[in-house]
Amino acid sequence: MPGSAQAVLFDLDGTLADTAPDLGRALNRLRAARQLPPLPVEHLRPHASSGARGLIKAGLDIERGHPEFDALRESFLAHYERELCVGTVLFPGMAGLLAALESRAVPWGVVTNKAERFTRPLMQLLGLDRRAACIVSGDTTPNLKPHPDSLLYASRSMAVAPERCLYLGDDLRDVEAARAAGMIPVAVRWGYLGTGSAPEQWGADAIIDDPLEILSLIASAA
Repeated sequence: MPGSAQAVLFDLDGTLADTAPDLGRALNRLRAARQLPPLPVEHLRPHASSGARGLIKAGLDIERGHPEFDALRESFLAHYERELCVGTVLFPGMAGLLAALESRAVPWGVVTNKAERFTRPLMQLLGLDRRAACIVSGDTTPNLKPHPDSLLYASRSMAVAPERCLYLGDDLRDVEAARAAGMIPVAVRWGYLGTGSAPEQWGADAIIDDPLEILSLIASAA
C-alpha cells in the first residue's frame, strides 16, 4: 500500500481502547438483578462492539423487540455510565502509536457509534480528549456506521481529504463505512472482531496485528 495517508481515525471500542471489562460489568449487573452468575469478560468480548444490544443478547438472550428489551437497555446504559472507565485501557502499543503520530504532526481522531454521553467522558478519563483532532460520536451525525456520515464529518473537521485518511476498526461495519467514505480501511486483529466473518473477508486495504504497523502506511508529515 502506498504511504499516502495524512491522518488516522480510530473506532473506539475494540480498536483504540479495550472497553469490554466495563461493558461486561454493566451486563453482569443486569444478570445479578436476575440472580444469574456473572459471565467472564472473555465470553462477552466478541459482542462488545455491538454495544447494549449485542451484550444483552449474549448475556440474557433478549433481543430488540422483546417486551423487556428497552428497560434492560436503559438499565445497562445507566450501569455503564456510572462505571465508565474502571477497567478500560488503551490496547497494547496504542499509547506508543498516538505519541508517534503526534511527534510527526499527524492528526488523529475517533469515530465511534458510541453515544456522546459516553464518548466524551471516556476520552477525558483516558486523557485523550485534548489530544484528539476530532471526536465524532454515534449521535454527532444522523446516521451510524456503516453509513459514511460520521467519517466524512471527521474528515471535514480535520480538513484532510477522505482519501488521505486511514480508518482503523475491528468490525466489518468499520471497513464498510471507510470504503463508503472513500477512506483507507484498515482492520485490526487485536479487537473484538464480532461473531461473523473473519477480517480477511471484510475487504480492508490492510490487516494489522500491532498498532505501530500503521506508521509504515503514513506519508511523512515533515
